[in-house]
Amino acid sequence: MKVLGLDLATAKWVGLPLFALGLGLMTYVAIANPAGLPRRYWARYLAYIARQQRRLFIFKPPTLIAYAQLAAILGVIGAALLVELPFWWAFTFLCGVFPAWYLERLRLKRVEQIEDQIDGFVLALANALKATPSLGDGFRSIQTIVPNPMREEVELAVKEMRVGSTLDQAMLMMANRVGSRQLDTALSAVLVGRQVGGNLPKILESTAQSLREMKRLEGVVRTKTAEGKMQLWVLACFPFFLIFAISAVSPGYFNPLTESFVGYVLVFIASLFWIASLVVARKILAVDI
Repeated sequence: MKVLGLDLATAKWVGLPLFALGLGLMTYVAIANPAGLPRRYWARYLAYIARQQRRLFIFKPPTLIAYAQLAAILGVIGAALLVELPFWWAFTFLCGVFPAWYLERLRLKRVEQIEDQIDGFVLALANALKATPSLGDGFRSIQTIVPNPMREEVELAVKEMRVGSTLDQAMLMMANRVGSRQLDTALSAVLVGRQVGGNLPKILESTAQSLREMKRLEGVVRTKTAEGKMQLWVLACFPFFLIFAISAVSPGYFNPLTESFVGYVLVFIASLFWIASLVVARKILAVDI
């Protein structure tokens, strides 16, 4: 078989560079316009990566991650064009979503570590205020006492105060940066106690005790709902396992569902019920203290 006078193998190797050149030109035209849709989404994605890096105290250009993703995606697509690459679309999707997902997982892990240190941070601040009447001086004095990652947040708040931010502004930016409800509660107690007056160290000690009790209750709820969450995972994965097992034992068993309009309707209705069951189960297990 010949294409434009060339055999099929030669035409393939001639066509691939031409295809790559055309794809490159199309990409350049799409991204050349600064006001175009690709550039806007690219800038938005870079801003998201930069925001996540700042929360994790990773001070590197976000373009490193974005360009690495782009190179990986193009590499997977190029390999799929040259050789038989199974599930290339899955690798492409993974290259596109994995960095953002990984950064979010790191952020959530950091938030959990900070929440475990909040009661110690509040107690350290309360003890510091017993030695000095100034909340700002007490805040600065606990930098070397609290462990990481809380220490990094406190040090950054102190640096912000040194460059002109007030204590209230530094605490609000700290709460916004971390994104933890427990830290919001602790810092709100500090700010409210500072504004209304009174025995602030006593208020902070009571706040630390309340946070410890809340943490204990959350652990109890997490233990009680662990079995239900495992059942939710089984409910989510079992249909796929069942379909695979039945198809392996009896090939063509589900053909009636994919060869008629009634079959598609039944599959659609069953999928809706399955999704609804997952949503309801998740809402039941989402216990808020």
